[in-house]
Amino acid sequence: MKSTRKAVISDLPQLSELFDQYRIFYHKASDIPAAANFLKDRLENKDSEIFVAEENGNLTGFVQLYPLFSSTRMQRYWLLNDLYVNENHRGKGYSKELIETSKELCRSSKACGILLETGKSNDIGNQLYPSCGFELYDSVNFYEWSNS
Repeated sequence: MKSTRKAVISDLPQLSELFDQYRIFYHKASDIPAAANFLKDRLENKDSEIFVAEENGNLTGFVQLYPLFSSTRMQRYWLLNDLYVNENHRGKGYSKELIETSKELCRSSKACGILLETGKSNDIGNQLYPSCGFELYDSVNFYEWSNS
């Protein structure tokens, strides 16, 4: 049976493995203990909302959203920062289910929308997001300042 639900502390062992796979996908070194600590802090401090996809008790994917606010709209926004499905479970609709769960969070929190960023070379994501109702917003320049 496949479903999505809010992550809980007892998910940390499996969730940390998925998060580590996600980070490796983005060319970061594997570090499961650090992943577990990071996710534990997010869950305990309620810094983000994490939802998991599971099938028969096994976590297959996750989405993590961070709260933001729009000053011009004077409403909450959600930043969909992380979306990942284990490669053995791709093509089964988990990503779309996780996105729909994210939209439900947006509606229930009376937020004005969900923002996300993905690489121009992420062919799967660049097909997935528009198919789920996201619009490419290309009328602004995105800048980043990094302290490292």
